[in-house]
Amino acid sequence: MGEYLLRERLADRPNAVVESAGIGALVGHPADPFALEVMQENGLDASVHRARQINQDMIANSDLVLVMDKGHLQWIHQNFPMSRGRVHLIGRWRNNAEVADPYRRPREAFEQAWRDTVASVDDWMTKV
Repeated sequence: MGEYLLRERLADRPNAVVESAGIGALVGHPADPFALEVMQENGLDASVHRARQINQDMIANSDLVLVMDKGHLQWIHQNFPMSRGRVHLIGRWRNNAEVADPYRRPREAFEQAWRDTVASVDDWMTKV
């Protein structure tokens, strides 16, 4: 959800590249049906999305990496030490708030993750 929201918010910046990847991604799988529904209801089509695993090249080629929770932050720092200084919680400007992973949870969890992501992305837009 964060990838597609950031793409929309940065649409007027042609040099901005927004991609997403997971630390335990089900590579090649589409987004969760609840995520797709929530995004569709908010004007975003993520039907072409396919999951992929984060790797060193992605980190090395990124100016900014936003993660949803502290576990992701720690995992990336541990596995890609050169990432320090470029990896931040998406909720950094919200007192380092985390966005709970809604995977395998009811639709309400996806709706809450959407709201938390929107608020956090809006905060980042004043910084980038």
